[in-house]
Amino acid sequence: MTDVNSSIHQAAASGFSQTADKYVLGRPEYPAELNHWLNVQLGLKPGTTVVDLGAGTGKFTSLLEATGAEVIAIEPIDEMRTLLVSAHPGVKALAGTANAIPLEDDSVDVVVCAQAFHWFATKEALAEIHRVLKPGGRLGLVWNVRDESVNWVAELGRIANSHSGDAPRYNTGDWRKVFPFKGFGPLHEAHFANRHVGSAEDVVLNRVRSISYIAALPAAEQAKVDQQIHDLIENEPALKGKEVVTLPYDTAAFYTVREAIEVFKFQDPNA
Repeated sequence: MTDVNSSIHQAAASGFSQTADKYVLGRPEYPAELNHWLNVQLGLKPGTTVVDLGAGTGKFTSLLEATGAEVIAIEPIDEMRTLLVSAHPGVKALAGTANAIPLEDDSVDVVVCAQAFHWFATKEALAEIHRVLKPGGRLGLVWNVRDESVNWVAELGRIANSHSGDAPRYNTGDWRKVFPFKGFGPLHEAHFANRHVGSAEDVVLNRVRSISYIAALPAAEQAKVDQQIHDLIENEPALKGKEVVTLPYDTAAFYTVREAIEVFKFQDPNA
């Protein structure tokens, strides 16, 4: 497992291994409209094969299973993959990374990265995804993004992001820099309203605790973050004293089509 984890960002390898249980509680589900998007835009149906790349605990896997497609989950972190296997015993779950997908060339119809692509948005990873996709296959990228047009949600983001360091994030937009990429067509983009409803502990506190770079902090620093979140809950009218709260999200969905052209294997000049 050391070889598999060697290419993972330290914040992901350390943080997600420690916070797998919080990830299940603190992350929202996905909007119902995304089921139609998976069927129509990605072409998922019985008889097709889809890779859930960076599958985590399997939060997105249920949606893929519902399409009737054969699902293969790829997840490098043992603790998260263990939870995935427990929740989805019918799914083939493999250890692997975006740079080393343990599948044959031209073997799958769709690759989907949910809450994950920003961690491995490199030419090497796209070349590897291109390798396993059949010609005409599709790459889907999905993120649940906190709606920071709401003031208290923006404050929640400020607290969390102050500890992000060099950890990749969707909101920086850096993941877009790898496109356009030879071998894939243009990115098609869609957005769907979403929300996470539940207790403040799960929706707000565990949401922050589930962030990799927060979970990777020393215990004393984590305690400070927890206190900041508790203070936010106590001082925000939309949260204080409420048994049920709502955290609004925007679900961003992108796809691109694998073109039927040859892509040279990426070679690391530092290797």
